Amino acid sequence: MADSTALTLTRPPALAPLLARGALLSPLKRPGPDAEFARTRLVLPDVRVDLARLAAYERVCGFPVGEDALPVTYPHVLGFPLAMRLMSGRDFPLPLLGLVHTSITVTRHGRMPPDGRYELSVHVEGLAPHRRGTEATVVTEVRLGGAVVWESSSTYLARHRTHRLSAVPREPEARGPLPAVDEWRLAGDVGRRYGAASGDRNPIHLHPLTARLFGFPRAIAHGMWTVARCLAAQDVPHGCHLRAEFRAPVLLPGTVTYAARDGRFELRGPQDRIHVTGDVYAT
Repeated sequence: MADSTALTLTRPPALAPLLARGALLSPLKRPGPDAEFARTRLVLPDVRVDLARLAAYERVCGFPVGEDALPVTYPHVLGFPLAMRLMSGRDFPLPLLGLVHTSITVTRHGRMPPDGRYELSVHVEGLAPHRRGTEATVVTEVRLGGAVVWESSSTYLARHRTHRLSAVPREPEARGPLPAVDEWRLAGDVGRRYGAASGDRNPIHLHPLTARLFGFPRAIAHGMWTVARCLAAQDVPHGCHLRAEFRAPVLLPGTVTYAARDGRFELRGPQDRIHVTGDVYAT
C-alpha cells in the first residue's frame, strides 16, 4: 500500500466505544468520493480465535460446529474491530451510522486451523462514487507464519444525495436465474444474534425502530450473515476465491429462497427479487 503508515496494536479494539464514537461523529461527516481519508494500516499480531465465540458464529450461520478449519467468512469477523477503528475515526469521511456493506471478495489460500496464531492487517484502499452515494473499499489480510492465508476487499456504502446519477451504472445480469434449492424462514432476531456473535451491532440490523432512522422499514440482515448462510449450505474448498454482492436488503423477519448451481449462488425474495448473488470456486 503506497504512502501508508503502519500502526501496530497490542490488542483488538473494543467495539462498543468505537460504535459510540462513530455514532457521535456521524452527523459531522461530509461524505464524497473526493474526500480525504487516512492511509493508516492497522496491524494486530498474534491473534488467537475465541472458540466459544467461533461456535456461536457457526451456529447462527449454519456451519458445522467444531470443525478443524475456520469457516471461509470467519476471518472477516476477526478483522472487523480493526476496520471499525478506521471507519469510526475523525479522519474517515463516511458516517458510520447507516453504513451498508455492499460487496466482498475473498481469497483463501488454504486451510486455516482454529488454533492458529494469526496476524491481521486492515486499511482503507480508497473511495469511489456510487449511484446512491459514496463507497469505501476496506482491505483485510490475514497471515499465518508470515504468509498471507486469507485476504478480502469489502465495499461499504454511505447513502447521501448525489448529482452523479450515472456514476456507476449497474451492469445487466448476463446469466439466467439459478435453480431453487431451499427456502429459509428468517426470524426477526437474526440480526441481533449475528451481531452478538460477530460484534457488528450496527443499528440497522438490530430493531425496526433503529432501522427506520436510516430509511429501512424493518431491521435488515447483515450482508455477511447472508453470504455465510449461503456458503454454509455448500462444500467450500480450503483454497478458494469468493465473490458476493449484496443487491437488496433482506428484511427481518422474512422468507428467502436459496438457489445455487456450479459454485454460483443467490438469495431471492418475493417476486424473485435478488438480495445476494455470488460465486465461489477452487483456486
